[in-house]
Amino acid sequence: MENRNEVQVVAPERRARPKLHVTLASSPSEILEAQKLRWRVFADELGAHLPSRTPGVDRDLYDPYCEHLIVRDEANGRIVGTYRILPPQAARKVGGYYSETEFDLTRLAHLRERIVEIGRSCIDADYRTGATIALLWSGLARYMQENHHEYLIGCASIGMGDGGHNAVGVYHALQPHMAPLEYHVFPRYALPLDKIEAAAKPEVPPLLKGYMRAGAWICGEPAWDPDFNTADLMILMPMSRVDARYSKHFVERQA
Repeated sequence: MENRNEVQVVAPERRARPKLHVTLASSPSEILEAQKLRWRVFADELGAHLPSRTPGVDRDLYDPYCEHLIVRDEANGRIVGTYRILPPQAARKVGGYYSETEFDLTRLAHLRERIVEIGRSCIDADYRTGATIALLWSGLARYMQENHHEYLIGCASIGMGDGGHNAVGVYHALQPHMAPLEYHVFPRYALPLDKIEAAAKPEVPPLLKGYMRAGAWICGEPAWDPDFNTADLMILMPMSRVDARYSKHFVERQA
């Protein structure tokens, strides 16, 4: 007999977790795919003005000198996350670091032979999880360890869609993470801190928060990047300062 009061419960279909793998790009096609991902995130999604000669591809004069760290979804072959890495020997060949377009790095001159610059970090919208970020960081930590590099630098961006209030608030909130004066850099286009009211409860972007937790310093006041409409903070991470828990987790993490 049919029981009309019985409710049939169907278990929801479980989506398999994507199998992700982190590695350095090993072919021009992989680099191109990473550059297309950067365009989708920075230009299409965030509205950045990218000075690229090829629509749909974020490429500039630094790219040929960089190594490109990628996270790939093995199930469908898609590149879903990327970092570009500029080691010191390549920085000499291209004439400097990308960060020097935004900051005067004179006080870091004595570290140049030991500095790796990271940038253009982005993750596909469907994969923005802590696991993907951790995988990128594990690849980066392994790169630093295997090549015996001592310092990381890069521009950590904060969106300016609110007029800069959150960016100013974040800068003030992160004062405990300020680098010693001898490592300070100076923005070429400084954000007018005294003319923008700081957000009362600023939201620190996850990537910047991760840098601070790992042991990075902020090297001074933020610069304004008009192409990306962001406030950029220069970060410096001496690998000797990386928290032991982070070092063990990221270097030993398996893809």
